[in-house]
Amino acid sequence: MADGGAATVADLVVDRLRAWRVPRVFGYPGDGVAGIVAALASTGGDPGFVRARHEDAAAFMATGHAKYTGGVGVCLASHGPGAVRLLPGLYDAKLDSQPVVAIVGEPATAPLGSAYRQGIEAARLFADSCGQFVRVAGTAEEVPILVDRAFRVATATRSPTCVVVSDALQAAVVADLFPADSGSVTMAPGLPPARVVPHDADLSAAAQVISAGQRVAILVGQGAAGAGDEIVALADRVGAGVTASLLGKPVLDERLPFHTGVMGHVGGTASAQLMAGCDTLVMVGTNDPWVDFYPLPGQANAVQIDIDGRKIASRYPVTVPLVGDAAETLRALLPLVPPRQNRHWRDMVEISVDRWRQEAIARAAEPGDPVNPRRVLHELSTRLPRRGSVAVDIGSVTYWYARHLQLPPDVPVQLCGTLGSMGCALPYALAAKLAAPDRPALALTGDAAMQMDGLAELVTVADRWTDWSDPRFVVLVLNNRDQAGRGAAPSDMSRRPDVPYAGWARLLGLHGVRVDRPELIGAAWDEALACDRPTLIEAVVDAAVPLQPPELPFGDRHRAGVLVGGTRQPEPVTRR
Repeated sequence: MADGGAATVADLVVDRLRAWRVPRVFGYPGDGVAGIVAALASTGGDPGFVRARHEDAAAFMATGHAKYTGGVGVCLASHGPGAVRLLPGLYDAKLDSQPVVAIVGEPATAPLGSAYRQGIEAARLFADSCGQFVRVAGTAEEVPILVDRAFRVATATRSPTCVVVSDALQAAVVADLFPADSGSVTMAPGLPPARVVPHDADLSAAAQVISAGQRVAILVGQGAAGAGDEIVALADRVGAGVTASLLGKPVLDERLPFHTGVMGHVGGTASAQLMAGCDTLVMVGTNDPWVDFYPLPGQANAVQIDIDGRKIASRYPVTVPLVGDAAETLRALLPLVPPRQNRHWRDMVEISVDRWRQEAIARAAEPGDPVNPRRVLHELSTRLPRRGSVAVDIGSVTYWYARHLQLPPDVPVQLCGTLGSMGCALPYALAAKLAAPDRPALALTGDAAMQMDGLAELVTVADRWTDWSDPRFVVLVLNNRDQAGRGAAPSDMSRRPDVPYAGWARLLGLHGVRVDRPELIGAAWDEALACDRPTLIEAVVDAAVPLQPPELPFGDRHRAGVLVGGTRQPEPVTRR
């Protein structure tokens, strides 16, 4: 208990967090949550409290924890502006389907609507981001029940939830940690995962569609995590080519000869050609938004596998929907799909993949002023620790990651995929490192995100790193000093101040390396990954290097057969 005496409602909250096996809470102290912070301080680290420099980062840390561990992330913030700053991270959790519980304090000194200082009605504030469950606790008896329900709903719906507890209620004394009111008691924590598999008739229908296809493409998303072996088995059985959404990039070994890489604007030519030429599309755990890169409606018969039925057919017309767990569904589907030789399609896919990979290598080798950012990511590919975790920010670094960083199998990578908010990489990497302090973690970011909140969160790294059994924590900053925006020309209005990022890291007691010549790139990665403390690599890169999204095959969208349909042969790789 916070004061060593009687239990308070704040102790009730912490007790339920412990019951749900929450390892740590990410937040920022404030008057509205002073009681809960004090209760956390008295637990001896079970659960721990991670003080971020900003509530925005705390919410991203909670979402990052959910993404890397599969557990429920928890963030804590006071009322008013503190609560408002949780929103980007909570929307990230909502749009990427991650379970997060936000606990928010609220003053009880004035009625809502009285224009009291920092008075924002939390229930309305979080009504959309936490639409599945947001409640304001009114009595001590309600608190453990609402906290349990928040966890249960977050887990069941894979979405963020919110519980609001006033400062006065947090301080209220309770007789014991398990109060009851009118027969209501707290629910047992935990929610065992269900085994969700489609009906046999639906599996048979899906097998018929896939078996009838002559040019099968498989699109893999983050929901396919853990189903890599089954996806490869299906691809080999029907001679399919494979592409991945940005979030699905880590699911499969990218060295597979029929893996065309990431699809969409951030992807490459091989994936665009695969989607343009297929007559059958199998989507596994994906809701990829790059609809311009899907097959033309009517071009391909589609089978979609997703655990969330709400995602079915939201991007492309689906012939057979299969609502179920990706791995379980594919295991049930595979025996129904007869193996066949389809070397013509597979050979064409592999030719396209080889051409794209050579093009990517050539792009990375081009000179830059002073450094080509593609080469920075390309040279990490052979050095990336197989036990590492990677966080990627939003911006040009996303393009270079998608095309030029070849991931080893089983390396978890996360980014703010659907919301697309900058500033996520460092909080994500911190969450990954705190969850697995014996594994190296890397944050790949740009100078814009570092100036937003990354410089501040380096203070959190400096405060925490001595507790890590493996001190390797590498932050890459691509410093191009410009943010003109996609397709825009640089101008004085878009240029940013040139901050000494490596110098700032050294000032905090970390290691900092500045790379301003291409021959220094490999040595910088080697130095950082062998260092006895967290390291920031500041790569001074050329802002003029074009993003070069893949051309949409056939501007009039009559694209079927770009790869092998009819008598057409693969289009040459185009550049712009």
